[in-house]
Amino acid sequence: MEYLPKDPAILVSSINMLLRDEEFDTLESLCYSFSREPEEIKEYLIKNDYLYSEEQKQFRPVGYDE
Repeated sequence: MEYLPKDPAILVSSINMLLRDEEFDTLESLCYSFSREPEEIKEYLIKNDYLYSEEQKQFRPVGYDE
């Protein structure tokens, strides 16, 4: 993958896949590899109803764990 997708659902899927398949240890290392800031990604995805779970190391829909 050369860049992170812009579409929120595809972005979440891509990030979760890269973290799950252990391509990257952390969201931070993944973001830096693609020249993006972790907070920028988190802010963009929270606006699209996705939260990052540090415990699970994945983005989840808002309200998923409630």
